[in-house]
Amino acid sequence: MKMFKIDNELKQANVARTVRFTEPLFEKLNNVASDNNISFNLLVLQCCKYALDNMENSDNK
Repeated sequence: MKMFKIDNELKQANVARTVRFTEPLFEKLNNVASDNNISFNLLVLQCCKYALDNMENSDNK
């Protein structure tokens, strides 16, 4: 199983979207971003990329 690793490969993101978070999830993400000296946005992008790269394959793509 691959582990999540913080890096800067997604720093050039330029598509703006609005996303709503629950308060507990927002706090957890904010703390992780702060602890790793990266922006909240960069962490969310990396979480999304990690989730997509590690999704189980299905016939409904």
